Amino acid sequence: MAGKDNNKDQSYFLCQLNQEQLAKALFPIGDLQKSEVRKIAKEQDLITAEKKDSQGLCFIGKVKLPDFLQQQLKPKKGNVVLIPNKVISYQYFFDNCVDDDLVELSKPNQFSAIDGKIIGEHNGAHFYTIGQRKGIRIGGFKEALLVIQTDTKENIIFVGEGEQHFALNKPALFIKNDEIHWIRPDLQLEIGEQKCYKVRIRYRQPLEDCCFYKRENGLYLVFKNLQRGIAPGQFAAWYNDDELIGSGVIS
Repeated sequence: MAGKDNNKDQSYFLCQLNQEQLAKALFPIGDLQKSEVRKIAKEQDLITAEKKDSQGLCFIGKVKLPDFLQQQLKPKKGNVVLIPNKVISYQYFFDNCVDDDLVELSKPNQFSAIDGKIIGEHNGAHFYTIGQRKGIRIGGFKEALLVIQTDTKENIIFVGEGEQHFALNKPALFIKNDEIHWIRPDLQLEIGEQKCYKVRIRYRQPLEDCCFYKRENGLYLVFKNLQRGIAPGQFAAWYNDDELIGSGVIS
């Protein structure tokens, strides 16, 4: 179940757990707000009662994630390619899609260097993620540049200008069969079935209305509203009210 404190709910990070693991797990403060936990800690004279919240990856120490990655991975110069924006009008009903719609709506970005123009260099495509705006360090544009695709094989990052760039805002995603995980196996969809759930594709993102379509090759998720920064390799997690019931790796 999602934690009571929406700002501190950790269920998204636990979306790959199974029933055997959950049977042995206890979450003793899941029904408390963080402020209530701090109050209890203060009453018990615990030194952590007023300790500043941890914002990073606690297991790597006091170092920012980009700095940590650069310590572990070698920099590798590559090109930054700007993809021009264009207007795309999606015509669909999220809970009434045919198979052709599902394939078209869920297509990931597949840009190549010839689709845009080189505007600078970066230190390694492996340091960037979809939707990132910090660290590009290229100015002279009316709106901020954001990462819209990374190609680690060719070591290229593709960027677009502005939050409303067409490549950043997508209506659907696809999850392959071997990447689908049901925490509630009794609720898994059979081929041809569809069901609407609430979904998030990143930590702390508000839950979004989404319709699931199970097909022979995998699971299509079509959102009621366009989603910013759908990133292949990250998790989509789905909920029935406050219960986390499944997840999958975005293709």
